[in-house]
Amino acid sequence: MAAKKLYESFSKELIEEVHRWGSMKQTGVSLKYMMEFGSKPTPRNLLISSQFLHKELPMRIARRVIDLQTLPYGLSLKPAVLKVRDWYLDSFRDLRSFPDIKDENDELEFTKMINLVKVRHNNVVPMMALGVQQLKKDLHPKIDYKDLDEIHQFLDRFYMSRIGIRMLIGQHVALHDPNPPPDCVGYIHTKMSPLEVARDASEDARSICLREYGSAPKVNIYGDPNFTFPYVPTHLHLMVFELVKNSLRAVEERFVDSDKVPPPVRIIVADGLEDISDEGGGIPRSGLPKIFTYLYSTARNPLDEHSDLDTIDLATVSTLAGYGYGLPISRLYARYFGGDLQIISMEGYGTDAYLHLSRLGDSQEPLP
Repeated sequence: MAAKKLYESFSKELIEEVHRWGSMKQTGVSLKYMMEFGSKPTPRNLLISSQFLHKELPMRIARRVIDLQTLPYGLSLKPAVLKVRDWYLDSFRDLRSFPDIKDENDELEFTKMINLVKVRHNNVVPMMALGVQQLKKDLHPKIDYKDLDEIHQFLDRFYMSRIGIRMLIGQHVALHDPNPPPDCVGYIHTKMSPLEVARDASEDARSICLREYGSAPKVNIYGDPNFTFPYVPTHLHLMVFELVKNSLRAVEERFVDSDKVPPPVRIIVADGLEDISDEGGGIPRSGLPKIFTYLYSTARNPLDEHSDLDTIDLATVSTLAGYGYGLPISRLYARYFGGDLQIISMEGYGTDAYLHLSRLGDSQEPLP
């Protein structure tokens, strides 16, 4: 797939409009406002929400298009990155060509359209991972990961923006559910049980480990089953899934030739904290500074054997490791709501991942 210039597939007028909208100031929305506004999803409130998104989403998407065009080391010209850029340009064009939203019918049509935009962007993360892998193959082997700060900063910014865009679209679409689950305001669960989410995420991670290795260590979860707080369950699920997946792989590979029963992965759920610990041998000290970068992984990359972007089915590339994206993106999800992720590892023994979560609902700080 040859690298295409931006002007070859999109009109000059569209590109000029992208730059105009990309220079506008985006509006942050706090979780407190999102919860209060979403608690009464009346037709009028949904109309106001759609009118806001009609103006807000093109600004955010345009900025990402501009960023995707100005990446260093030739990353902008990698076929996978060009494909991602085209998805963003298509979405920008769809949003800008949608007429002003004036009534309930307009709002419903707009909601269908932005949901399709969200679906279009489902595979942005693995496709960008493929673009970074394409870059790695071309880089001089002596280039240090620390010298690629510009790329790491872009990817942090890019993925944090993606989380925000998907949160805005997902929240608006979810408010149309005629039978929402109990205690849910759109995407937000006002009484989420972190223990229950950890259990579901762990089972999902174990099923992948079983598929990859034929066996999977146990996961023991400790905590108060009655403890709840407002959060977005899909975000917590993603973070716990990634961390448990890493631990399962480390333990499984360490004990693959051993007669000993692999020790369980342990999850301790406390007030605003989840501690995921394993005895998988730890992370080499030389690798610790790199674990939150997007160019580092200790596993074979599952996309390496796929070079044809038109035939690859990213939905089926769901292996246990290899993208090098699990930890940095999990940390972004934690930080999106004011939390954080810390990794402490003892080489030769195991690793502890401390996931700090901020309770939602009280913060009036605008989200990214």
